[in-house]
Amino acid sequence: MKIRHFLYNAFLIEDGETKIAIDPGQNLKLFELSSLIPKSEWSSITHILITHGDPDHHWQSDRVAEASNASVVCGKELAKIENGEILVIDPRGRELTSWIPIKNVNLLDVGESITLGQVNVEAVKSVHGPIEIPILWFKIKKQPGPGERTGLGSMGFKITIGDKTVVNLGDSLLLKEWEGLEPDVLMLPIGGKGNNIWTMDVPDAIEAVKLISPKIVIPCHYNIYFFWTKNIASADDQLFKREVEKLGIECKIMHYGDEIEV
Repeated sequence: MKIRHFLYNAFLIEDGETKIAIDPGQNLKLFELSSLIPKSEWSSITHILITHGDPDHHWQSDRVAEASNASVVCGKELAKIENGEILVIDPRGRELTSWIPIKNVNLLDVGESITLGQVNVEAVKSVHGPIEIPILWFKIKKQPGPGERTGLGSMGFKITIGDKTVVNLGDSLLLKEWEGLEPDVLMLPIGGKGNNIWTMDVPDAIEAVKLISPKIVIPCHYNIYFFWTKNIASADDQLFKREVEKLGIECKIMHYGDEIEV
């Protein structure tokens, strides 16, 4: 199994003919706005997993689905059923004003699972925290909840391919419900420092690692751009790595385009 990382929470997992895209969102760096997962990869993707509806996770989902005809999996709250048709929140729409059809979409609630080809996907509980981002002389503040776009459909996934399992927690706060998941690979956010508490910070992420007991950990969603602002969701990944390795668990720091083999 090969895993590639494209910043934020964007990953490609490849095993034989299976190619899973997690959160094919948008790079939010000003003057470099583009798909996190390169367009050259889109047509060969077989599965798309969307952890929630924020732009850095969902912006390109429908376009990747159209290019690949891939099976799509997301949380039930990211979609609605209207006249018998499943509609997903518009990746590039404003708030909750527009919804679009996406082919081959599958909706899961916590604890539910689905097998699609060689891949089994189980929905894992994830809770998106509030966001506070400084923009010039004011701040954007968003509190996830009913009627809010921020964190809409928040869901983690346990992915099983053959004898390997991967858990991706999306943008989540620390939850005790993860205890005993024990995947081969754990992808989790570590950049919830300070007022930007939409995810775990380094200490909480270390506690999550203790609960989950993975073999390999990949930290993500930290030191990222938001237009001209650098290092939103700041975190010390080397500190995190040292603390994880004290537990006897391998930690992989991955930059844009980096690949590991499991």
